[in-house]
Amino acid sequence: MKHVKAFFAFWVDFIVGDAWEVAAGVLVALILLFAGGRLIDGGVRTIGVIFLPVAIVFLLIISLWRVRH
Repeated sequence: MKHVKAFFAFWVDFIVGDAWEVAAGVLVALILLFAGGRLIDGGVRTIGVIFLPVAIVFLLIISLWRVRH
């Protein structure tokens, strides 16, 4: 059981690290992309081309702003 706990602790530390806001933002962006893909006829490809790059740049700006201040 100790090895399983250590395995999951590694992945949480690896994915979340010091910036839990960025990890949460990526999760929210993926959920919104999935929901938008189900609602629009063009699907994930249409929304993902615009939404994901904008979300990534927005999260990068937030992350860099947090480090600066």
